[in-house]
Amino acid sequence: MTTKQLSWLWTALVTPFKEWDWIDNEIDYVALDRLLNMQIDAEVDWVLLLWTTWERPTLTEQEEIELIKFSINILKWKTKIMVNAGTYSTLDNIKTIKYLNNIEDIDWYLLVNPYYNKPTQTGLKKHFIISAKQTDRAVILYNIKWRTGVNLETNTLLDIISECPNVVWVKEASWDLNQIKDVIDRTPENFLVFSWDDSLTYDLIKFWWNWVISVASNSIPTEMKEFVDLCLINDTKAKEINEKHSEFFDKIFIQTNPLPTKTLLASKWIIKEEFRLPMCRMDEKEKKEFLDFIKENKY
Repeated sequence: MTTKQLSWLWTALVTPFKEWDWIDNEIDYVALDRLLNMQIDAEVDWVLLLWTTWERPTLTEQEEIELIKFSINILKWKTKIMVNAGTYSTLDNIKTIKYLNNIEDIDWYLLVNPYYNKPTQTGLKKHFIISAKQTDRAVILYNIKWRTGVNLETNTLLDIISECPNVVWVKEASWDLNQIKDVIDRTPENFLVFSWDDSLTYDLIKFWWNWVISVASNSIPTEMKEFVDLCLINDTKAKEINEKHSEFFDKIFIQTNPLPTKTLLASKWIIKEEFRLPMCRMDEKEKKEFLDFIKENKY
């Protein structure tokens, strides 16, 4: 597979839970089956498993394994599959990747900046190189400074990809447009740089990028698939769709992701409005504003 084949739509899926019982609320696999088949029916190209939208930090190791195997069993041969294997610990990354290497039908791994402990650029480089060398599968790096407290600088990225040929693209969420342009200008032609935000999809695909990891496609996968496909061929209709959904793209982040998305899915009786602490239901004011918008605009 060449990187040019990856110019499509990815969904960062949510994890549905059963009725809330303080802490130990179980995963709702019936609802998860519905969510996965929504992605298949919409012909979404890729699905990302175990990202923060999944509330991964609240899951046990056994739950992660069960979720991966359950999802792969439904998705295989119908979409491509990426699994987030990144944590703030290099040893944990190594352990996770070595285990995942034994599971068939995983196409890619996602590795995020180590969060909270804020390594130097030298530590960051070693962390990613050692992690990526644990597998022959392709790897995407996720540079998200505002959530992890550390920025993957362009020189560091270039050092990593020069030593690890399986690191073939980056999800660049530094919010620094000069850095983003620098990454695009200085990385090899077949190295891809992609969008991190539904609201930026139209502009970033139009000018620079190839795809988006989408939160919106949890709830409107068919519409997002059409939108991204039209963006990629620079169809004028893409601008109309972007304008139509622009406020929705903002509203699904009215509170911390995935609170609004799961609230919307619950309002459509696809999942229950359940979370696992420290994630919880939306505050009433924001929830009312969000659901009023959803109802008025028929999402």
